[in-house]
Amino acid sequence: MSADDLRDLAREAGIAAQWRDVHGKDHEVGPEAMRAILAALELPADSASAIRESRGKLAAERRGLPPLCTALQDRPILLGLPGEPEFHLTLESGEVRQGRAWQQDGLLTLPAVYETGYHRLRVGEHETTLAVCPQRCHGITPGTRPWGLAAQLYSPRRRGDGGIGDFTGLAQLATSAARHGADAIAISPVHAQFSADPERFSPYAPSSRLFLNVLHADPAALGEEALRAALAETRLAEEFARLEALDLVDWPAATRLRLALFRAMFDRFPGDPAFDRFRAEGGEALESHARFEALHAHLYGGDPALWHWKDWPSEYARPDAPGVTRFAEEHAREVTFHAFLQWIADRGLGDAQAAFKSAGAGIGLIADLAVGTDGGGSHGWSRQGQILQGVNVGAPPDIFSPLGQSWGIAAFSPRGLRDNGYAAFLEMLRAAMRHAGGVRIDHVMGLARLWLVPNGQAATEGAYLHFPVDDMLRLVALESQRHNAIVVGEDLGTLPEGFRERLDSTGLMGLRVLYFEQREDKTFVPPSHWSPGAVAVTTTHDLPTVAGWWKGRDIAWRARLGLFGEGKDGSEQRQERLLDRARLWQAMRENGTAEGDMPDADEGGKVATVAARQVASAACALALLPLEDALALEEAPNLPGTTGAHPNWRRRLPGEAATMLDQPETAARLNAFAKAR
Repeated sequence: MSADDLRDLAREAGIAAQWRDVHGKDHEVGPEAMRAILAALELPADSASAIRESRGKLAAERRGLPPLCTALQDRPILLGLPGEPEFHLTLESGEVRQGRAWQQDGLLTLPAVYETGYHRLRVGEHETTLAVCPQRCHGITPGTRPWGLAAQLYSPRRRGDGGIGDFTGLAQLATSAARHGADAIAISPVHAQFSADPERFSPYAPSSRLFLNVLHADPAALGEEALRAALAETRLAEEFARLEALDLVDWPAATRLRLALFRAMFDRFPGDPAFDRFRAEGGEALESHARFEALHAHLYGGDPALWHWKDWPSEYARPDAPGVTRFAEEHAREVTFHAFLQWIADRGLGDAQAAFKSAGAGIGLIADLAVGTDGGGSHGWSRQGQILQGVNVGAPPDIFSPLGQSWGIAAFSPRGLRDNGYAAFLEMLRAAMRHAGGVRIDHVMGLARLWLVPNGQAATEGAYLHFPVDDMLRLVALESQRHNAIVVGEDLGTLPEGFRERLDSTGLMGLRVLYFEQREDKTFVPPSHWSPGAVAVTTTHDLPTVAGWWKGRDIAWRARLGLFGEGKDGSEQRQERLLDRARLWQAMRENGTAEGDMPDADEGGKVATVAARQVASAACALALLPLEDALALEEAPNLPGTTGAHPNWRRRLPGEAATMLDQPETAARLNAFAKAR
């Protein structure tokens, strides 16, 4: 087995043999990383014969048509087939078109189709689904300059929320925001977590991106009387009040309480035709998720070594295994309970979107789509072959993380997606857009490539795996138009060359962050020069708030936790921050959004107002103000690179969801933001 053979197979499978760091230095990918990623793609490469067989698989796949092909609306359809056979196209509408294909520039060509949608195509002996896609995503209404807020869903408070922000609180916040003129609220991910393991609560490492985190369902989802009865039966009223009063979400305790209350309500639940319809419409995907939740509680609850489904007995190894069917029959009530939880959560999120739109919001909620899932979760179990196992998504070394990053989450398999007609990708997009006017795709460069790290290896020992970016961007645009949902892409960090231009051409809006809009000389770019097709924000959940950045709270945290490295106390970063503060204040004065001398480090409220005006004045199509900056708070929701040392995803906001925006200072800041739009 030669190194060249291994590299050739890796290249054919989409694995880059080299990568370039932020300093422009090229690095070779090691053979072990190549083999591990190839194994995850189900292309063994541990011997010369295995490499030959894997290359043969790839060659065979290229000879025919995949289950789904994409084409652009009103453009000739190009397929990699020989000859000039007859074709038979059945549109979604039922209309049939027939004719003969022709060869052009070495590709089989069919006439353009104007009607977007998922059509059935037969060409000679080959059949496929032809997804005819619009060239651009659904966009912001021309001539408008909408604005909105960004919220970590767990953080707004509400009397009766039991210690976790919920969909009822979101509806109250959204209605209030609409009164102030907001057209959108971008929320943190609400993907399904692990009911049997309340210690896991990061919104960016979920069990499944197809279903919802049931902990965001209102404890009174079935009515106040049902909640009172459940509190009395479980004797948890005192614990309910204690958790609600905390300044940090106690996820384990609040999870146990919420599930206990929901179970008590379910035990009294007489049934509802709406639930029956929801379960029927959810089909196999909902049933598999509910079965996974019940199985996980049963197996992991009995043996902590059985947390990951790959460690389960073989009879439960796949959703269609006979043992799973038998378990579901024997534990039908438990499976129904988890479907019931999804129903009340889905209804709550739908009600929040409806309330926001009814209050006048032009866009509504913008859902957040995490870059991956925990490989041991429901999504990985139910969509085996379409989700990679044995490798984790991360990032190569850069200035901020010199050792690279491995996030411990699994991603889609490009080969698995292609072989299954992108089914898992499409159902994920549809789930995200179900109750939203938009979706934010985290780490959107993952549509083109992802840095993958073999399990157990250092983050530096990874490689880039390329994805079918044309197909995926086209499908995003198609689903966006069908759902009337705008699409935002988190495009921060190291991007493939030309990737932002590809996003712009698809109408997928990138992010422009106040701190990062700098020239090479470190002066700040005027907001009037920011990308018109992007979304302007003061900060993100992974960055310091404006008041915190101004004061250097992020530097203080990193210094306290030793994140700058041995012997470094953050003094260099503090000095650079002083210079950046002066540069930013000068830029805001030149823009007319600030006046007078630069505020002191403790004058975060004043700076937050000026920064809000600066971002709102940007040429971008949409501007979003995180709640932490609307309230001029110093602490950020998340500090990357930490787990328990910093209260990530736990901070609750001051005030009530329904009224916090009406406080004089906050209302004035929102008014300034709105006027600058």
